[in-house]
Amino acid sequence: MTVPDYWLPRPPLEADEATEEAVDAFLAGDLDLDSLPRAVMPWQFLCALAARRQIAFHGTGDPGIERFEPREPVDFAPFGQQRAVFATSDPIWAMFYAIVDRAGHELTLNNGCLVLDDLGESYYYFSVSRQALGRQPWRTGYLYLLPAATFVEQPGATYAGHPAHVPQLASPVAVEALARLRVEPHDFPFLDRIGGHDDHRLAEYAQAVMSAAPWPD
Repeated sequence: MTVPDYWLPRPPLEADEATEEAVDAFLAGDLDLDSLPRAVMPWQFLCALAARRQIAFHGTGDPGIERFEPREPVDFAPFGQQRAVFATSDPIWAMFYAIVDRAGHELTLNNGCLVLDDLGESYYYFSVSRQALGRQPWRTGYLYLLPAATFVEQPGATYAGHPAHVPQLASPVAVEALARLRVEPHDFPFLDRIGGHDDHRLAEYAQAVMSAAPWPD
């Protein structure tokens, strides 16, 4: 069984020489992320970095965070129902939270990331409130890189017949940022694939996603 058709596969990661050199320089302490070369695509840099080192990623519109404190979000999934610092090991997923302007628009988010462990493939879906989508509620955002030592990953399960896991991370203690990368909406590789949803049906969408059912009409 394959995943439902609303899941979007990750674009092929073909890190070129410039990207690999940027990762090497960053890990050696020789590259400030504010000086990332223009030839390097941010999402490819971040994915290449994530493949080399255990880093947690957190996307936001706030450029001035030095320390992340635990909080308890509104979340339909059991793993999200805890007081923690939440992040992900997948930087593309984190970029969505960085570029959606929740402060400037009334909207809800409906999104997810899934890794099929037996295939080594990552999938995503992204949606904002339908009434806000037409207003293009995007912003300049910031992707924070956090040390992964205190984070635990959401337990794996079976999804659509595959062993799978959601790369969501939670730290029960505060975490200080290692670095921060500014990202623009056009840096997000799925900007033209963000859909719209009805706010009053969030629980219905969540149930469909968790059970690998078709997207509710």
